[in-house]
Amino acid sequence: MASHFRSYIWDPVLIISQIILMQCIYYSFLGLWMAGVDGLVQTNRSLDQIFSYEVLGFSTTQGRLSMMAFILNSLTCALGLWFFIRRGKQCLDFTVTVHFFHMIGCWIYNSHLPVALSWWLVNMACIALMAVIGEYLCMRTELRAIPVNSGPKSNL
Repeated sequence: MASHFRSYIWDPVLIISQIILMQCIYYSFLGLWMAGVDGLVQTNRSLDQIFSYEVLGFSTTQGRLSMMAFILNSLTCALGLWFFIRRGKQCLDFTVTVHFFHMIGCWIYNSHLPVALSWWLVNMACIALMAVIGEYLCMRTELRAIPVNSGPKSNL
């Protein structure tokens, strides 16, 4: 029986666990980044900052800082992909899944799909950053040289 290098076994429990873990990472760190932003501008914390598309905007300081929090969160989530997913070819899948569930959460929270162009631009930029950086980190790890222990060398 031949062994396959990095053979992939279909494990739905693992995949669902990883999706839940990435959602937890996404919202936990987004909350921390938003708390840091709120500390800078002395504003009240609310779920509107995470789920309301009207908060993200280029015209206000709060909107620009919220955008910064979303961008920083995508970098943090890329580290989550590196630590927990560990497969470069799955980074885009998990990134899109996390943001798809976030869009559904925004849809439920606002009772309609987000219509602000700034919300879509920020989320597309976050998807791109999270996927590319996560894939870069995972591929760097995957392509690391595999050490091979060899016995004593002899001159022939």
